[in-house]
Amino acid sequence: MSAFGLAKELGVTQKTAQAYIDGYFNRYNKVRAYLDAVLETAKSDGYICTLLNRRRYLPELKSKIPSVRQFAERMAINTPIQGTAADLIKVAMVNIEHLLQEKKFEARLIMQVHDELVLEAPVKEKEEVTALVKKEMEEVIKLKVPLKVEIAAGYNWDEAH
Repeated sequence: MSAFGLAKELGVTQKTAQAYIDGYFNRYNKVRAYLDAVLETAKSDGYICTLLNRRRYLPELKSKIPSVRQFAERMAINTPIQGTAADLIKVAMVNIEHLLQEKKFEARLIMQVHDELVLEAPVKEKEEVTALVKKEMEEVIKLKVPLKVEIAAGYNWDEAH
């Protein structure tokens, strides 16, 4: 996020927001190195990949129009993390749907909302389906850091939140 965007989000001056950003990158200097490496890779290859090797081509990185080029740079930086998260939830959805059918549950996966999966299930299946979903989402792929999943239930989506 730029100093402008952070200032707007937090209701502070751009100078204060820039100080927050600078402080963050000073404290976590490997994050800056990672982001710089991602951007360099995207510029040299013309695309960037998610962890599961899905490519996002970014020809706009060569644009002579600064706003277009800067937007592409933000997409390049965001893609490995946000795109990987999207890949993982899609793989988890496929795995969960197969397991629900294989185990002959009445439960059904009905939608995805960002990083959430919404299922409908009879009360009698709640515990077993909850455990299945949690396990599949947390173990969808082996990472160096654990994936942690929170599960909530309710009679409707609002109640589950």
